[in-house]
Amino acid sequence: MPYLSPALNVMTAAARKAGRGLIRDFGEIENLQVSLKGPADFVSTADKRTENQLREELSRARPGYGFLLEEGGVVDGPDKSHRFIIDPIDGTTNFLHGIPHFAISIALEREGQLVSAVVFNPVTDEMYVAEKGQGAFLNDKRLRVSARKKLNESILATGIPWLGRGEHATFLAELAAAMSQSAGVRRFGTASLDLAFVASGRFDAYWERGLSPWDVAAGILIVREAGGVVSDLDGGARALETGHILAANEPLHRQVLKLLTDAARSAKS
Repeated sequence: MPYLSPALNVMTAAARKAGRGLIRDFGEIENLQVSLKGPADFVSTADKRTENQLREELSRARPGYGFLLEEGGVVDGPDKSHRFIIDPIDGTTNFLHGIPHFAISIALEREGQLVSAVVFNPVTDEMYVAEKGQGAFLNDKRLRVSARKKLNESILATGIPWLGRGEHATFLAELAAAMSQSAGVRRFGTASLDLAFVASGRFDAYWERGLSPWDVAAGILIVREAGGVVSDLDGGARALETGHILAANEPLHRQVLKLLTDAARSAKS
């Protein structure tokens, strides 16, 4: 059984309660009021309602904690040492197209360090949790990253930049390199679940550029607690700040980092 601190219990309860509303919304996609926030970047009433519900539930249990919210931005609280980082629907485009691959993502920072994490797909009822120093779990099953060491036997995951977003030439060079050396590349469209899949060994490695903290905060802790390595694309520890991320087991992390570095360099030369 996973260790659930009082804070993590609060986070999982909030995610399950909000997830029930998302399931109802998911069954009535055509009735959602959708507005364009930018090219191919949708925000729905479900996003806003879910974020508000999560904030209310977490504030009730942990009054004074701050928030970093996808829709609401930074909300300071009197307790300056704790902050929740929330993505109410990671994979909004999947959600709005009826694709059952999206998640609620909640991370808790203490003194700037990630200490608790939840990634919950309400459609599949898969609840990924992690507590710093206590391991990572999928429901009640302990997670470990893949043991594969050879790139040509490994499945990699990524995120593809879309209209108006990202360095397309750099990504295409990285993708070409990954295709030529791996057993396959997948693009599922939900960063938090991509990281959770690395933690569970479903994916062997995952990389992406241009992400926000709420996309990856929970997933970063889950991968690390499953024995994986997470870095930015320079090999440093600033993935949360830069939005550029690579997650894998230790042997593959070194190989994929070199592959991506060489590809990005060639794209700029």
